Amino acid sequence: MSFAQSVSATKIELLKYKRSSQVAVMVQKILDDKRKVLLKNIEEMIAEATQARSDIWNPLQDIYKSVNDAYLSLGTRTIDSIAKSTPAAVEVDVDVKRIVDVTTPTLQVMKNDSKSTPYGFIDTNTSIDRATKQIKNILPSICKAAEYENSILSLAKALEKTQKLLNALENIIIPQYNHKIRFILATLEEREREEFARLKKVKAAIEKRK
Repeated sequence: MSFAQSVSATKIELLKYKRSSQVAVMVQKILDDKRKVLLKNIEEMIAEATQARSDIWNPLQDIYKSVNDAYLSLGTRTIDSIAKSTPAAVEVDVDVKRIVDVTTPTLQVMKNDSKSTPYGFIDTNTSIDRATKQIKNILPSICKAAEYENSILSLAKALEKTQKLLNALENIIIPQYNHKIRFILATLEEREREEFARLKKVKAAIEKRK
C-alpha cells in the first residue's frame, strides 16, 4: 500500500485502516519478541565463543612452536610430504538447528582413533610427533569455536533485519495508519456536524412555514 495515495474519508476506508493498524501492531509484537530471543541467544553464544577461543589459545601457541621446530629440524620438503600422506585426524558431521527462524550449523566432531602413523620414525623426530598429537587433540575445539562464530554471524544478520522491520513499523507504517484513521474520523465527524446543522435548518424552515 502506498501511503502517498489520497485517503477516501468513508467508513469502509476507516474499517480497512483500523484492521491494517491492528495487524501491524500484532506483527510489531511478534518481531519484538523475536528480537529479544535473538539478543538472548547472541549474548549466550558470545560468552561460549569467548570461552572457546580462550580454551584454544594456549594450545595453539604450543602447536605453532612444535610445527616450527619440526620445520627447522626436518625441512619443508619432509613436513609437506608427511602432511600430504597423513589421513584426516577427525571426521565432521554437519547438521543444522533452528533458533526462531534462523538456521545455524552444528558440528559433530569424531576423532580418528587410529594409532598408526603415515611416516616412519627414522626420518622424523619428536617435534613432528608432538605437533601431530597436539593438532589432533585441538581440532574438535577449533570446530566448536567455528560453530559458535558462524552462529553468532547468522543471528546478528537476522537481528539487524528484524530491527529494521521494527523501525519501519514503529516510525513509519503504524504512525501513517494512525494519521489516516484520525483524518477519516475527523472528516466523518465534521460531515456529521454539517449534516446535523443542515437538518436543523430544514426543520426550522418547516416549522416556520407551519
